[in-house]
Parts: sequence; structure tokens; C-alpha cells
Amino acid sequence: MERGTEQAQANDYDGFAEDYAAENDNNLMNARYERPAMLALAGDVAGRRILDAGCGAGPLAAALRDRGAHVTGIDASTGMLALARRRLGGDADLRLADLSDPLPFADGAFDDVVASLVLHYLEDWGPTLAEVRRVLRPGGRLIASVHHPFVDYMLQDPRPEYTATTSYDDQFTLGGRTVPMRFWRRPLHAMTDAFTAAGLRIAAISEPQPDPAARELFADDAHGLVARIGFLFFVLEAPPAPCGSGG
Repeated sequence: MERGTEQAQANDYDGFAEDYAAENDNNLMNARYERPAMLALAGDVAGRRILDAGCGAGPLAAALRDRGAHVTGIDASTGMLALARRRLGGDADLRLADLSDPLPFADGAFDDVVASLVLHYLEDWGPTLAEVRRVLRPGGRLIASVHHPFVDYMLQDPRPEYTATTSYDDQFTLGGRTVPMRFWRRPLHAMTDAFTAAGLRIAAISEPQPDPAARELFADDAHGLVARIGFLFFVLEAPPAPCGSGG
């Protein structure tokens, strides 16, 4: 699963953090599709300083740490951060922060930033990507996953103009509670334009398959996922340090 004000607060993860985290840890879309793809794109992370931007309950941060990375996590949900601290331990570097605001880190603080299914909550990617670019060292990477723009386009009724950036509402029902969710869909060119406007170079655009084990573990659902695809993945690179700069 992935991540307005209606009768209940939209995107209120505090209200169902425990149920969401339990589902996220073991389901097809996150545990056997999105997270393995993010880890594969990250590659060898041993010794790298990584910011998990929108870390939620910390499953990706834990996996990166298990591979030898030094991980810092931020999230806008206090409930999710409490679960992440339970998972990662009291000494984990976890901070309450909203991606719409300036990031509380020094320039060049990280080798990588991972943004797992979080950018589609933002109407304007510009300020957030500028901050990501700032906290990346020269040559550092942003590894991001988002809702696939064509899938979201086909699921909306009435269907918007494909070239427009539009919000749409959905809902999650877990643990007997239904929470309204609001996402922003934008076309592929708007995504790539936002990355390049922030000074990031596109190194990879990926539409991977689920973990092979998913075909056995989720036999009824895996074929449908393979047939329609769900997420889109990017690897973006910050410019290297100029020659002779000593960076």
C-alpha cells in the first residue's frame, strides 16, 4: 500500500499506524514488489549515509541498515515514527519532518536519499526536490518510487487530461477504520521536468517485476500486478564535484 480535509483528516497515518505497518510489512505491493525494487536500485549501500524521506514505520530503513548503510529517517507522522523507533531501536536517527518544509540537515549530508511512495502526496515537487538536491553530496543519488502515472490516469473517473497535474481522493480501510487519502497525479514529463529543474540527472527509469517469490506467495494477485504494473521508479544523480574542487 502507499501512502484535503474531509469528515476525517486526509492522509492521517497516526490514526491507523499499527494496522498500516502490519499490512505493509507482509503484503504483495510493498513487501514483495516496491521494497525489493528500491533495494535493487540502491545496490551496494554499505557505508553510505542514506536519508529515508518518508520512512513510515521503517521497513526500508531497516533493510538498508541490514545492508550496512547509515540511515536517518524522517516522517510527518508521529505514530509512524514511534513504530520505526520500535523497529530500529532507541539510538536510531529518526526525526519528525514534513517534506513540504526545509529539511533539517546540512548541505551534502547524505550519499543517497530514498523516497519510497511519498512524492505523490505533494502538489508541488519543486521545493522538496530542491531540498533533496541540497542535502545530497556531489554525485549522490535520489532513489524514488511513485504511483505509476498511467495507472492512476486510467483508474480515475471522470478521467482528467493526461497532461494535467490533478489531485484525486481514495481511501484505506484497515483494522475496521476507513481513512480518506489524497494523492497528486502528474504525467511522466512533469516528473522528469521537476527532477531536471532541481539539478538532478536521470540515471534510470524502471518498471520492475515483483519479487519472484510473490508468484507463489500471492498466486491469486501476482499475475494481475504483472499485467498492469503499479509503480514507477527513478534513480536521479546530483552533479559531481567540479574537477579540482577537492570534493
